[in-house]
Amino acid sequence: MQWDQLAGGDLYLAAQACLAEPDPVSKAAMTRHFAAAFRDGRLKAPAEAAPPAPICMPGRPARLELVHPSRLPRRGLGSASGRAAFIHAIAHIELNAIDLAWDAVYRFRGLPASFQADWVSCADDEARHFGLLRARLLAHGHDYADFPAHNGLWEMCEKTAHDGLARMALVPRVLEARGLDVTPAMIDKLRALGDGETADVLEIILREEVAHVAAGTRWYHWYCRQAGVEPRNRFRELLGEYAGGYLHGPFNDEARLLAGFDADELLLLVEPSAG
Repeated sequence: MQWDQLAGGDLYLAAQACLAEPDPVSKAAMTRHFAAAFRDGRLKAPAEAAPPAPICMPGRPARLELVHPSRLPRRGLGSASGRAAFIHAIAHIELNAIDLAWDAVYRFRGLPASFQADWVSCADDEARHFGLLRARLLAHGHDYADFPAHNGLWEMCEKTAHDGLARMALVPRVLEARGLDVTPAMIDKLRALGDGETADVLEIILREEVAHVAAGTRWYHWYCRQAGVEPRNRFRELLGEYAGGYLHGPFNDEARLLAGFDADELLLLVEPSAG
């Protein structure tokens, strides 16, 4: 297959190819193909490789309009167009999450092999999620790139490209974990509006995103052990440096506990000056 020739069995080349692919359907399909190859042992990180290239914007369809979050129109879920815009926003998050996972695989090296396995698995899940959401978007008469989107997830990825510890703290445990907090209410609202099919997709995503945030927690703590830093205090410092000092609730405590947060950390999220 052409994709196999492109990567030549090199995990880093496969990650680069997925990151660079501008067509979202091809990006998702390529991701699923390379994830299967990795699981089968046909795709491996080379023992010697050139250093990772500087981070840059991943491939996106030319017609996708990226705007500041304040410029995104507010749409309610009560109308078909409003639901389509909502589904598009979640699909955009999942597409970004494919790239976030591949960039972690590509950029952060010298870690145990299970680091690569975790993030290739996450990329695979995110690609499947994107496909499920795109199917719901098509059912609402739209496709990806029909609505504007913002670039906040990738911007945080760029800001943390120099530091794996900061990346693990701030992308999975802050930005992606926000989905654990807000998705249950969205599921309830969609069911109340009669869109059980989209609610079912979000149920799948919510369940599987717990494992993704847990992977971020696991590797954040790994980095903290290597650096000899206390993880709760460092997390609070990173929130101050990158995220305005604290997060906005309400929080899904049950899901966050399953994803590796502990009770003290949850208190810090609500009361950042505590502890």
